[in-house]
Amino acid sequence: MSEAITARCQCGQLTATCDGEPVRVSVCHCHNCQRRSGSAFSAQIRFPTDNVAVRGDYASWTRTNASGSKASFHFCPVCGSTLFYDLDSMPGVRAVAMGGFAGTEVPEPQFSVYEARKAPWLDLTGEAIEHHD
Repeated sequence: MSEAITARCQCGQLTATCDGEPVRVSVCHCHNCQRRSGSAFSAQIRFPTDNVAVRGDYASWTRTNASGSKASFHFCPVCGSTLFYDLDSMPGVRAVAMGGFAGTEVPEPQFSVYEARKAPWLDLTGEAIEHHD
């Protein structure tokens, strides 16, 4: 990505401006991501943490996964939008919710994970997408 792109919460109070090439672009079908996103799957773009400039106030909630690793979700305290999160399993990388970039051209996902939990009516296409159960 040649230009910085900015993700915003619904009310615009919280932003995350991301610069440089993403580390990973993916969708996840696990039950935790379904609950967090309120959708059939989540989509996120991961950048080096140093390439993500966060502006605005946010609240955080941390979940311990079955593996014992932790995920910290950061959301707007005004409108409740989860804008970004950090995973213990990927130090130095920050995931930004793809929906926060609404109206901005973003790269297509490279990975689709936990597909064993994918909604049966959903079909992700794209030549560059790796599919993992």
